[in-house]
Parts: sequence; structure tokens; C-alpha cells
Amino acid sequence: MACTCEVIGLACVVALILSVSAKAPYQMRMFFVFFGAGAIVMLCVPFMILRPRDYRNALVPSWCFRQLCKLMGITMEVRGLENVRAGHGSVVIMNHQSALDLCVLSYLWPVIGRGTVVAKKEILYLPFFGFGAWLWGTLYINRSRKTDSINSLQKEAKAIQELNCKLLLFPEGTRNSKDTLLPFKKGSFHIALQSKCPIQPVVISKYAFMDDEKKTFRPGHALIQILPEISTEKYEKDDIQQLIDDCRSIMQAEYTKLSKEGLALSSKKQS
Repeated sequence: MACTCEVIGLACVVALILSVSAKAPYQMRMFFVFFGAGAIVMLCVPFMILRPRDYRNALVPSWCFRQLCKLMGITMEVRGLENVRAGHGSVVIMNHQSALDLCVLSYLWPVIGRGTVVAKKEILYLPFFGFGAWLWGTLYINRSRKTDSINSLQKEAKAIQELNCKLLLFPEGTRNSKDTLLPFKKGSFHIALQSKCPIQPVVISKYAFMDDEKKTFRPGHALIQILPEISTEKYEKDDIQQLIDDCRSIMQAEYTKLSKEGLALSSKKQS
């Protein structure tokens, strides 16, 4: 009976989303993103508990969340699938724009390989979603305690080597919707050098359809480009800043190019 009520409740949420116009207030659309994600995970948790900490647990929620975004008029396109190498682990670095990056992850999860996301510990306490994310292997770190972060990430470096995991991180460290990427923090690159694994840059075009400052959120289209891996073999520990600069330069050039294309596609979709 409880399960039936949950399904009916989710159906009601979907019906509400369908009734929302393209000009719905920013707050309302963001509410649907968060509430919808929580409802999806809540329905999937009983099944995910059967195999805790398994990346495959995120496959069904990812599919559901992609449909949720489509209902809101948000679509995304993944390019560069030929650059994904399933035979070994890597550190996947992405630019970080907003909470809508959850949609990006839902598109990447089925294609990137054995994915593991690193997130701040506060997300663990989000109702349903935090626990569900833990069940599919999300690694929570306490940013306020450097030793805890280092110990956790060292475990992930070992997982990259032994389990061929793809460790997904946002090197900017915080959300950024500007035209220029923020300076990259060193954590991601320490892991890559320690595990001697390649770095796989993933660039997401600027969300031209969304503005957190102006509180606008309309239907639109975003591009996700998986770039070729960057080998860390030629870099030593003392070369970490050079590695950071090389990766950021590559990603900035792609970000600028993709954002122009994404803006044109979103404008066409809204017209």
C-alpha cells in the first residue's frame, strides 16, 4: 500500500511539472529539480539497498532524472564517447555551474564507466537523495578537516588502481557560471599523480537558459564534451601546477567554444 502511495505521489509531481509553463518562476522550477530528484531516489532506495556502494545503483535514478529534466524542457547532448577508455581508471574533472549539474551526471553515468563521485559531506544529509547517493558509491568528504579529505581521497586513488574506477570531481571547488573557469584546486591532481592514472576532462557548455543571479530558468539545451585523456606519466609531484595549468587551458578553450554553440541551440529552442 505504501509503495502504491509513493508511486501515486510521484505521478502527481510529474503531472505538476507537465503543467508548468516555460515561464514558470525560477524558484518553482528549482523546487521541481530538488523535489523530483528526492522522490526518484526514495522510490529506488529499497532496490539499491540490495547491493550497497555499487555504481550500478545510479543507472535507474539517472534514467528517471533525465526524463524529469526533459519534462522541464532541459535536454543535454553527450559528445566524445570515443574518448572513454573502460579498461582503466581515471580522474574525471568537470566544470561546476549549478545544482543542475546533477542532470549532467545523469547523462554521464551510463557512459563514463565505473563512476564514483566526490561530494561535500553536507549532501549526505539531504532527505533520501543523500543516502541514495551513498548507496551508489558517492564519497563524502569533510572540507573543513583537511586530514579527513586526504585520507578519503587516498582510498579513492587506491580504488582507481584496483577497481578501474572513474573518479568524478569538480576542480573549481564551487559553482561558477561566469565565462571564465575558476582557478582549479589541487586535490584532483594529487589523486591522479598518486595513482598514476590519466585525467579525463569533461566540459559542459554554459547554461545559457539559466541565471542564478537574475533568477531565470527557461527550457534549453546543453552540450557535454568528453575530451581525450591527459596522461600524467610525464608529470612529477613537483610539476602539479603545470599539470593544473595544462588541463585548465584545454578546458577553458573548449568551454568557450561549446558555450557559443550551446547559446545558439538554447535560443533556437526558446524561439
